[in-house]
Amino acid sequence: MTSLPERQIRPASLALVKTQSTVFARGTKPVLATVVHEEGVICRVSMLILNKTAGVFSKPSRRKPYEFLRSFNFYPGKLFLHKLVLGIETSCDDTAAAVVDETGNVLGEAIHSQTEVHLKTGGIVPPVAQQLHRENIQRIVQEALSASKVSPSELSAIATTVKPGLALSLGVGLSFSLQLVHQLKKPFIPIHHMEAHALTIRLLNKVEFPFLVLLISGGHCLLALVRGVSDFLLLGKSLDIAPGDMLDKVARRLSLIKHPECSTMSGGKAIEHLAKQGNKLHFDIKPPMQRAKNCDFSFSGLQHVIDKIIMQKEKEEGIQKGQILSSAAHIAAAVQHTIACHIAKRTHRAILFCKQRHLLSQSNAVLVVSGGVASNLYIRKALEIVTNATQCTLLCPPPRLCTDNGIMIAWNGIERLRAGVGVLHNTEGIRYEPKCPLGVDISEEVGEAAIKVPRLKMEI
Repeated sequence: MTSLPERQIRPASLALVKTQSTVFARGTKPVLATVVHEEGVICRVSMLILNKTAGVFSKPSRRKPYEFLRSFNFYPGKLFLHKLVLGIETSCDDTAAAVVDETGNVLGEAIHSQTEVHLKTGGIVPPVAQQLHRENIQRIVQEALSASKVSPSELSAIATTVKPGLALSLGVGLSFSLQLVHQLKKPFIPIHHMEAHALTIRLLNKVEFPFLVLLISGGHCLLALVRGVSDFLLLGKSLDIAPGDMLDKVARRLSLIKHPECSTMSGGKAIEHLAKQGNKLHFDIKPPMQRAKNCDFSFSGLQHVIDKIIMQKEKEEGIQKGQILSSAAHIAAAVQHTIACHIAKRTHRAILFCKQRHLLSQSNAVLVVSGGVASNLYIRKALEIVTNATQCTLLCPPPRLCTDNGIMIAWNGIERLRAGVGVLHNTEGIRYEPKCPLGVDISEEVGEAAIKVPRLKMEI
Protein backbone atom coordinates (compact mmCIF):
# COMPACT_ATOMS: atom_id res chain seq x y z
CA MET A 1 0.00 0.00 0.00
CA THR A 2 1.44 3.35 -0.98
CA SER A 3 1.04 6.34 1.26
CA LEU A 4 1.51 10.06 1.27
CA PRO A 5 4.01 11.77 3.60
CA GLU A 6 2.68 11.73 7.12
CA ARG A 7 2.49 14.85 9.22
CA GLN A 8 4.15 14.71 12.63
CA ILE A 9 1.24 14.59 15.04
CA ARG A 10 0.61 13.50 18.56
CA PRO A 11 -1.31 10.21 18.01
CA ALA A 12 1.83 8.50 16.70
CA SER A 13 3.80 9.32 19.84
CA LEU A 14 1.28 9.51 22.63
CA ALA A 15 1.58 7.25 25.64
CA LEU A 16 -1.78 5.61 26.15
CA VAL A 17 -3.05 5.08 29.67
CA LYS A 18 -5.69 2.35 29.84
CA THR A 19 -8.27 1.64 32.50
CA GLN A 20 -11.13 -0.84 32.43
CA SER A 21 -13.42 1.50 30.55
CA THR A 22 -11.33 4.39 29.24
CA VAL A 23 -8.32 5.15 27.09
CA PHE A 24 -6.90 8.61 27.27
CA ALA A 25 -3.72 10.13 26.00
CA ARG A 26 -1.00 11.98 27.80
CA GLY A 27 1.33 13.80 25.41
CA THR A 28 3.56 16.81 25.31
CA LYS A 29 2.18 20.05 23.89
CA PRO A 30 2.85 23.80 23.87
CA VAL A 31 2.82 25.41 27.31
CA LEU A 32 -0.71 26.24 28.45
CA ALA A 33 -1.59 29.35 30.39
CA THR A 34 -4.24 31.02 32.47
CA VAL A 35 -4.85 34.45 31.07
CA VAL A 36 -7.52 35.83 33.36
CA HIS A 37 -7.86 34.19 36.75
CA GLU A 38 -5.73 32.49 39.31
CA GLU A 39 -5.64 28.69 39.26
CA GLY A 40 -8.17 28.09 42.01
CA VAL A 41 -10.83 30.33 40.43
CA ILE A 42 -10.63 28.71 37.00
CA CYS A 43 -10.72 25.25 38.53
CA ARG A 44 -13.82 26.02 40.54
CA VAL A 45 -15.72 27.61 37.66
CA SER A 46 -14.79 24.91 35.12
CA MET A 47 -15.75 22.01 37.34
CA LEU A 48 -18.99 23.65 38.38
CA ILE A 49 -19.90 24.03 34.71
CA LEU A 50 -19.17 20.37 33.96
CA ASN A 51 -21.09 19.19 37.01
CA LYS A 52 -24.07 21.40 36.19
CA THR A 53 -24.06 20.22 32.56
CA ALA A 54 -24.09 16.54 33.47
CA GLY A 55 -26.35 16.91 36.47
CA VAL A 56 -29.51 16.00 34.58
CA PHE A 57 -27.92 12.70 33.52
CA SER A 58 -26.07 11.40 36.56
CA LYS A 59 -25.62 11.84 40.26
CA PRO A 60 -23.33 14.72 41.26
CA SER A 61 -19.77 13.75 42.10
CA ARG A 62 -18.89 13.55 45.77
CA ARG A 63 -15.57 15.21 45.02
CA LYS A 64 -15.09 18.90 45.61
CA PRO A 65 -16.03 20.90 42.48
CA TYR A 66 -12.51 22.09 41.79
CA GLU A 67 -10.72 18.80 42.50
CA PHE A 68 -10.71 17.58 38.89
CA LEU A 69 -8.95 20.61 37.41
CA ARG A 70 -6.65 21.17 40.38
CA SER A 71 -4.12 18.72 38.94
CA PHE A 72 -3.62 20.92 35.86
CA ASN A 73 -0.32 22.73 35.49
CA PHE A 74 -1.12 26.36 34.68
CA TYR A 75 1.54 28.91 33.85
CA PRO A 76 0.31 32.50 34.37
CA GLY A 77 1.36 35.03 31.77
CA LYS A 78 1.77 32.65 28.79
CA LEU A 79 -0.76 32.26 26.01
CA PHE A 80 -1.98 29.15 24.15
CA LEU A 81 -1.41 30.13 20.54
CA HIS A 82 -3.55 27.58 18.67
CA LYS A 83 -7.28 27.11 18.27
CA LEU A 84 -8.59 24.31 20.47
CA VAL A 85 -11.70 22.22 19.90
CA LEU A 86 -13.35 19.75 22.25
CA GLY A 87 -15.02 16.95 20.29
CA ILE A 88 -17.83 14.83 21.76
CA GLU A 89 -19.11 11.62 20.17
CA THR A 90 -22.18 9.61 21.26
CA SER A 91 -23.78 8.56 17.97
CA CYS A 92 -23.94 4.86 18.73
CA ASP A 93 -22.40 2.79 21.53
CA ASP A 94 -19.15 4.60 22.38
CA THR A 95 -18.94 7.65 24.63
CA ALA A 96 -15.87 9.57 23.48
CA ALA A 97 -14.26 12.98 23.81
CA ALA A 98 -11.00 14.57 22.69
CA VAL A 99 -9.21 17.90 22.56
CA VAL A 100 -7.39 18.69 19.30
CA ASP A 101 -5.58 21.84 18.21
CA GLU A 102 -5.49 23.37 14.73
CA THR A 103 -2.05 21.94 13.93
CA GLY A 104 -3.35 18.38 14.38
CA ASN A 105 -1.99 17.73 17.86
CA VAL A 106 -4.24 15.44 19.88
CA LEU A 107 -3.82 16.89 23.35
CA GLY A 108 -6.07 14.48 25.19
CA GLU A 109 -8.76 11.89 24.63
CA ALA A 110 -10.99 9.50 26.53
CA ILE A 111 -13.44 6.82 25.53
CA HIS A 112 -15.90 4.47 27.21
CA SER A 113 -16.77 1.40 25.14
CA GLN A 114 -20.06 -0.42 25.60
CA THR A 115 -18.95 -3.48 23.60
CA GLU A 116 -18.97 -5.94 26.49
CA VAL A 117 -22.49 -4.96 27.52
CA HIS A 118 -23.92 -5.26 24.02
CA LEU A 119 -22.16 -8.58 23.38
CA LYS A 120 -24.20 -10.05 26.22
CA THR A 121 -27.47 -8.78 24.73
CA GLY A 122 -26.60 -9.93 21.20
CA GLY A 123 -26.69 -6.42 19.76
CA ILE A 124 -27.06 -2.74 20.63
CA VAL A 125 -30.18 -1.97 22.65
CA PRO A 126 -30.79 1.80 22.20
CA PRO A 127 -32.20 2.52 25.70
CA VAL A 128 -29.26 0.66 27.27
CA ALA A 129 -26.81 2.61 25.11
CA GLN A 130 -28.54 5.85 26.10
CA GLN A 131 -28.27 5.11 29.82
CA LEU A 132 -24.59 4.20 29.55
CA HIS A 133 -23.91 7.45 27.70
CA ARG A 134 -25.69 9.36 30.47
CA GLU A 135 -23.67 7.63 33.15
CA ASN A 136 -20.30 8.25 31.50
CA ILE A 137 -20.35 11.44 29.43
CA GLN A 138 -19.32 13.81 32.21
CA ARG A 139 -16.42 11.59 33.29
CA ILE A 140 -15.23 11.10 29.71
CA VAL A 141 -15.22 14.84 28.96
CA GLN A 142 -13.42 15.51 32.24
CA GLU A 143 -10.77 12.89 31.47
CA ALA A 144 -10.17 14.26 27.98
CA LEU A 145 -9.75 17.77 29.34
CA SER A 146 -7.59 16.53 32.20
CA ALA A 147 -5.29 14.62 29.83
CA SER A 148 -4.97 17.69 27.61
CA LYS A 149 -4.35 20.07 30.51
CA VAL A 150 -6.73 22.49 28.79
CA SER A 151 -9.21 24.46 30.86
CA PRO A 152 -12.73 24.60 29.39
CA SER A 153 -12.40 28.38 29.32
CA GLU A 154 -9.51 28.07 26.84
CA LEU A 155 -11.51 26.12 24.24
CA SER A 156 -12.22 27.85 20.93
CA ALA A 157 -15.34 25.78 20.25
CA ILE A 158 -17.18 22.57 21.09
CA ALA A 159 -17.97 20.10 18.29
CA THR A 160 -20.49 17.30 18.72
CA THR A 161 -21.98 14.57 16.54
CA VAL A 162 -25.62 15.45 15.83
CA LYS A 163 -26.26 13.23 12.76
CA PRO A 164 -26.74 10.44 11.78
CA GLY A 165 -26.94 7.77 14.49
CA LEU A 166 -29.15 6.30 17.18
CA ALA A 167 -31.65 8.95 18.28
CA LEU A 168 -31.38 8.17 21.99
CA SER A 169 -27.59 8.21 21.88
CA LEU A 170 -27.33 11.41 19.84
CA GLY A 171 -29.68 13.13 22.26
CA VAL A 172 -27.38 12.56 25.24
CA GLY A 173 -24.33 14.08 23.53
CA LEU A 174 -26.25 17.03 22.11
CA SER A 175 -27.98 17.91 25.40
CA PHE A 176 -24.73 17.78 27.35
CA SER A 177 -22.89 19.82 24.72
CA LEU A 178 -25.51 22.55 24.43
CA GLN A 179 -25.53 23.11 28.16
CA LEU A 180 -21.73 23.23 28.19
CA VAL A 181 -21.74 25.68 25.28
CA HIS A 182 -24.27 27.87 27.09
CA GLN A 183 -22.29 27.89 30.32
CA LEU A 184 -18.93 28.55 28.65
CA LYS A 185 -20.34 30.90 25.99
CA LYS A 186 -18.41 29.12 23.25
CA PRO A 187 -19.31 28.54 19.58
CA PHE A 188 -20.97 25.20 18.79
CA ILE A 189 -20.09 23.10 15.74
CA PRO A 190 -22.64 20.38 14.85
CA ILE A 191 -20.91 17.44 13.17
CA HIS A 192 -22.07 14.94 10.54
CA HIS A 193 -20.67 11.61 11.72
CA MET A 194 -19.73 10.40 8.24
CA GLU A 195 -18.08 13.71 7.33
CA ALA A 196 -15.90 13.29 10.40
CA HIS A 197 -14.85 9.79 9.32
CA ALA A 198 -14.08 11.09 5.83
CA LEU A 199 -11.89 13.97 7.00
CA THR A 200 -9.96 12.08 9.69
CA ILE A 201 -7.25 11.20 7.18
CA ARG A 202 -6.34 14.90 6.88
CA LEU A 203 -5.33 14.85 10.53
CA LEU A 204 -2.74 12.20 9.64
CA ASN A 205 -1.64 12.91 6.07
CA LYS A 206 -1.31 15.85 3.72
CA VAL A 207 -4.34 14.94 1.64
CA GLU A 208 -5.62 17.67 -0.64
CA PHE A 209 -9.15 17.95 -2.02
CA PRO A 210 -10.63 16.30 -4.00
CA PHE A 211 -10.32 12.65 -2.96
CA LEU A 212 -12.57 9.60 -3.01
CA VAL A 213 -13.79 8.14 0.28
CA LEU A 214 -15.29 4.76 1.08
CA LEU A 215 -17.01 4.69 4.46
CA ILE A 216 -17.84 1.19 5.71
CA SER A 217 -19.10 0.47 9.21
CA GLY A 218 -21.82 -1.22 11.23
CA GLY A 219 -24.33 1.45 10.33
CA HIS A 220 -23.14 2.88 7.02
CA CYS A 221 -21.72 2.00 3.62
CA LEU A 222 -21.15 4.72 1.03
CA LEU A 223 -18.84 6.06 -1.64
CA ALA A 224 -18.40 9.80 -1.98
CA LEU A 225 -16.17 12.35 -3.65
CA VAL A 226 -14.83 14.83 -1.11
CA ARG A 227 -14.38 18.23 -2.79
CA GLY A 228 -13.95 20.24 0.39
CA VAL A 229 -15.04 20.60 3.99
CA SER A 230 -18.80 19.95 3.91
CA ASP A 231 -18.69 19.50 0.10
CA PHE A 232 -19.49 15.91 -0.89
CA LEU A 233 -20.85 14.16 -3.99
CA LEU A 234 -22.53 10.87 -3.06
CA LEU A 235 -21.72 8.22 -5.69
CA GLY A 236 -23.37 5.22 -4.07
CA LYS A 237 -24.66 3.80 -0.80
CA SER A 238 -26.09 0.61 0.68
CA LEU A 239 -29.67 -0.01 -0.37
CA ASP A 240 -30.38 -2.04 2.77
CA ILE A 241 -28.05 -2.95 5.63
CA ALA A 242 -24.41 -2.06 6.25
CA PRO A 243 -21.53 -4.57 5.94
CA GLY A 244 -20.66 -4.35 9.64
CA ASP A 245 -24.26 -5.05 10.56
CA MET A 246 -24.28 -8.11 8.31
CA LEU A 247 -21.02 -9.43 9.76
CA ASP A 248 -22.45 -9.04 13.26
CA LYS A 249 -25.63 -10.89 12.31
CA VAL A 250 -23.72 -13.77 10.71
CA ALA A 251 -21.50 -14.02 13.78
CA ARG A 252 -24.58 -14.19 16.03
CA ARG A 253 -26.21 -16.79 13.78
CA LEU A 254 -23.01 -18.87 14.02
CA SER A 255 -23.00 -18.36 17.81
CA LEU A 256 -19.37 -17.29 17.68
CA ILE A 257 -19.67 -15.78 21.15
CA LYS A 258 -19.55 -19.41 22.33
CA HIS A 259 -16.40 -20.10 20.33
CA PRO A 260 -13.40 -20.18 22.71
CA GLU A 261 -11.29 -18.01 20.40
CA CYS A 262 -14.02 -15.41 19.72
CA SER A 263 -15.94 -15.03 22.98
CA THR A 264 -14.70 -11.50 23.71
CA MET A 265 -14.70 -10.24 20.11
CA SER A 266 -17.27 -8.16 18.26
CA GLY A 267 -19.04 -9.95 15.43
CA GLY A 268 -16.89 -8.43 12.70
CA LYS A 269 -13.64 -9.20 14.52
CA ALA A 270 -14.80 -12.77 15.19
CA ILE A 271 -15.55 -13.34 11.49
CA GLU A 272 -12.17 -11.91 10.46
CA HIS A 273 -10.34 -14.06 13.02
CA LEU A 274 -12.13 -17.30 12.19
CA ALA A 275 -11.90 -16.72 8.42
CA LYS A 276 -8.13 -17.18 8.60
CA GLN A 277 -8.74 -20.84 9.43
CA GLY A 278 -11.30 -21.42 6.65
CA ASN A 279 -11.45 -21.94 2.88
CA LYS A 280 -13.07 -18.95 1.18
CA LEU A 281 -14.00 -21.11 -1.85
CA HIS A 282 -15.59 -23.92 0.16
CA PHE A 283 -19.02 -22.49 -0.70
CA ASP A 284 -20.01 -21.10 -4.09
CA ILE A 285 -21.41 -17.68 -3.19
CA LYS A 286 -21.87 -14.97 -5.80
CA PRO A 287 -21.35 -11.29 -4.93
CA PRO A 288 -24.54 -9.19 -4.94
CA MET A 289 -25.70 -6.84 -7.71
CA GLN A 290 -23.40 -8.17 -10.39
CA ARG A 291 -25.61 -6.87 -13.22
CA ALA A 292 -26.18 -3.41 -11.72
CA LYS A 293 -23.60 -1.04 -13.24
CA ASN A 294 -23.70 1.53 -10.43
CA CYS A 295 -21.89 2.15 -7.16
CA ASP A 296 -24.66 1.11 -4.77
CA PHE A 297 -24.27 -1.78 -2.33
CA SER A 298 -26.55 -4.50 -0.99
CA PHE A 299 -25.94 -7.01 1.79
CA SER A 300 -29.36 -8.28 2.92
CA GLY A 301 -29.65 -10.80 0.06
CA LEU A 302 -26.19 -12.14 0.84
CA GLN A 303 -27.16 -12.51 4.48
CA HIS A 304 -30.23 -14.52 3.44
CA VAL A 305 -28.00 -16.86 1.38
CA ILE A 306 -25.68 -17.36 4.34
CA ASP A 307 -28.62 -18.08 6.67
CA LYS A 308 -29.78 -20.83 4.30
CA ILE A 309 -26.28 -22.34 4.20
CA ILE A 310 -26.08 -22.35 7.99
CA MET A 311 -29.52 -24.01 8.31
CA GLN A 312 -28.51 -26.68 5.80
CA LYS A 313 -25.23 -27.37 7.59
CA GLU A 314 -27.01 -27.63 10.95
CA LYS A 315 -29.27 -30.32 9.46
CA GLU A 316 -26.30 -32.16 7.93
CA GLU A 317 -24.33 -32.11 11.17
CA GLY A 318 -27.39 -32.87 13.31
CA ILE A 319 -26.90 -29.96 15.68
CA GLN A 320 -29.29 -27.42 17.15
CA LYS A 321 -29.31 -23.71 16.47
CA GLY A 322 -26.86 -22.10 18.89
CA GLN A 323 -24.20 -24.79 18.63
CA ILE A 324 -20.90 -24.29 16.79
CA LEU A 325 -20.75 -25.76 13.29
CA SER A 326 -17.62 -27.62 12.24
CA SER A 327 -17.75 -25.59 9.01
CA ALA A 328 -18.01 -22.23 10.81
CA ALA A 329 -14.53 -21.15 9.68
CA HIS A 330 -15.35 -21.92 6.03
CA ILE A 331 -18.57 -19.91 6.28
CA ALA A 332 -16.72 -16.99 7.87
CA ALA A 333 -14.08 -17.06 5.13
CA ALA A 334 -16.68 -17.22 2.36
CA VAL A 335 -18.71 -14.34 3.83
CA GLN A 336 -15.67 -12.12 4.27
CA HIS A 337 -14.37 -12.84 0.75
CA THR A 338 -17.75 -12.18 -0.88
CA ILE A 339 -18.20 -8.89 0.98
CA ALA A 340 -14.65 -7.84 0.06
CA CYS A 341 -15.22 -8.58 -3.64
CA HIS A 342 -18.55 -6.71 -3.66
CA ILE A 343 -17.08 -3.63 -1.99
CA ALA A 344 -13.98 -3.73 -4.21
CA LYS A 345 -15.96 -3.86 -7.47
CA ARG A 346 -18.23 -0.94 -6.54
CA THR A 347 -15.21 1.09 -5.46
CA HIS A 348 -13.41 0.23 -8.72
CA ARG A 349 -16.38 1.62 -10.68
CA ALA A 350 -16.41 4.79 -8.57
CA ILE A 351 -12.73 5.43 -9.35
CA LEU A 352 -13.29 4.90 -13.07
CA PHE A 353 -16.35 7.19 -13.05
CA CYS A 354 -14.50 10.00 -11.27
CA LYS A 355 -11.55 9.76 -13.62
CA GLN A 356 -13.76 9.71 -16.73
CA ARG A 357 -15.55 12.83 -15.51
CA HIS A 358 -12.24 14.46 -14.50
CA LEU A 359 -13.39 14.65 -10.90
CA LEU A 360 -10.17 12.99 -9.77
CA SER A 361 -6.60 13.30 -10.97
CA GLN A 362 -5.57 10.73 -13.58
CA SER A 363 -2.17 10.12 -11.98
CA ASN A 364 -2.26 10.76 -8.24
CA ALA A 365 -5.84 10.13 -7.11
CA VAL A 366 -6.41 9.16 -3.49
CA LEU A 367 -8.89 6.64 -2.07
CA VAL A 368 -9.53 6.98 1.65
CA VAL A 369 -11.19 4.06 3.46
CA SER A 370 -12.57 4.65 6.94
CA GLY A 371 -15.21 3.42 9.37
CA GLY A 372 -15.17 0.38 11.64
CA VAL A 373 -15.11 -2.22 8.84
CA ALA A 374 -12.08 -0.45 7.33
CA SER A 375 -10.01 -2.07 10.09
CA ASN A 376 -10.66 -5.47 8.42
CA LEU A 377 -7.29 -6.25 6.81
CA TYR A 378 -8.74 -8.70 4.29
CA ILE A 379 -11.07 -6.04 2.88
CA ARG A 380 -8.20 -3.57 2.83
CA LYS A 381 -6.12 -5.99 0.75
CA ALA A 382 -8.98 -6.35 -1.74
CA LEU A 383 -9.13 -2.57 -2.07
CA GLU A 384 -5.36 -2.40 -2.48
CA ILE A 385 -5.68 -4.65 -5.54
CA VAL A 386 -8.15 -2.12 -6.96
CA THR A 387 -5.99 0.93 -6.24
CA ASN A 388 -2.91 -0.75 -7.70
CA ALA A 389 -4.86 -1.46 -10.90
CA THR A 390 -6.11 2.13 -11.15
CA GLN A 391 -2.90 3.96 -10.16
CA CYS A 392 -4.46 5.34 -6.98
CA THR A 393 -3.08 5.80 -3.49
CA LEU A 394 -4.94 3.90 -0.77
CA LEU A 395 -4.99 5.56 2.63
CA CYS A 396 -6.60 4.23 5.81
CA PRO A 397 -6.51 5.77 9.28
CA PRO A 398 -5.08 3.47 11.97
CA PRO A 399 -7.66 1.02 13.37
CA ARG A 400 -8.35 3.04 16.52
CA LEU A 401 -9.32 6.04 14.40
CA CYS A 402 -11.46 3.94 12.02
CA THR A 403 -13.93 3.15 14.78
CA ASP A 404 -15.96 5.89 16.49
CA ASN A 405 -13.83 8.26 18.56
CA GLY A 406 -13.72 11.82 19.86
CA ILE A 407 -10.60 12.74 17.90
CA MET A 408 -12.35 12.68 14.52
CA ILE A 409 -15.16 14.88 15.87
CA ALA A 410 -12.73 17.44 17.31
CA TRP A 411 -10.70 17.44 14.07
CA ASN A 412 -13.85 17.94 11.97
CA GLY A 413 -14.55 20.89 14.28
CA ILE A 414 -11.08 22.28 13.56
CA GLU A 415 -11.63 21.88 9.80
CA ARG A 416 -14.97 23.71 9.97
CA LEU A 417 -13.57 26.40 12.27
CA ARG A 418 -10.73 27.12 9.85
CA ALA A 419 -13.07 27.13 6.85
CA GLY A 420 -15.69 29.20 8.66
CA VAL A 421 -18.36 26.64 7.81
CA GLY A 422 -21.16 25.62 10.17
CA VAL A 423 -19.85 27.40 13.27
CA LEU A 424 -22.87 28.43 15.35
CA HIS A 425 -22.97 31.27 17.83
CA ASN A 426 -26.70 30.78 18.35
CA THR A 427 -27.84 27.19 18.99
CA GLU A 428 -31.57 27.88 19.06
CA GLY A 429 -33.43 25.24 17.08
CA ILE A 430 -30.51 22.83 16.75
CA ARG A 431 -31.72 19.22 16.65
CA TYR A 432 -30.18 15.80 16.20
CA GLU A 433 -30.99 13.86 13.02
CA PRO A 434 -30.95 10.02 13.26
CA LYS A 435 -31.03 9.78 9.46
CA CYS A 436 -29.19 12.26 7.29
CA PRO A 437 -27.68 11.91 3.79
CA LEU A 438 -24.13 13.01 3.07
CA GLY A 439 -23.68 15.63 0.38
CA VAL A 440 -25.33 15.84 -3.04
CA ASP A 441 -26.58 12.50 -4.37
CA ILE A 442 -25.39 11.85 -7.95
CA SER A 443 -25.77 8.06 -7.77
CA GLU A 444 -28.34 8.07 -10.61
CA GLU A 445 -25.81 9.78 -12.85
CA VAL A 446 -23.27 7.09 -11.94
CA GLY A 447 -25.77 4.38 -12.84
CA GLU A 448 -26.60 6.03 -16.16
CA ALA A 449 -22.90 6.02 -17.06
CA ALA A 450 -23.06 2.18 -16.81
CA ILE A 451 -19.31 1.79 -16.58
CA LYS A 452 -18.07 -1.76 -17.14
CA VAL A 453 -15.46 -2.78 -14.60
CA PRO A 454 -12.53 -4.94 -15.74
CA ARG A 455 -12.27 -8.23 -13.85
CA LEU A 456 -9.45 -8.34 -11.30
CA LYS A 457 -7.98 -11.43 -9.66
CA MET A 458 -8.75 -11.20 -5.94
CA GLU A 459 -5.81 -13.28 -4.79
CA ILE A 460 -5.70 -12.30 -1.14
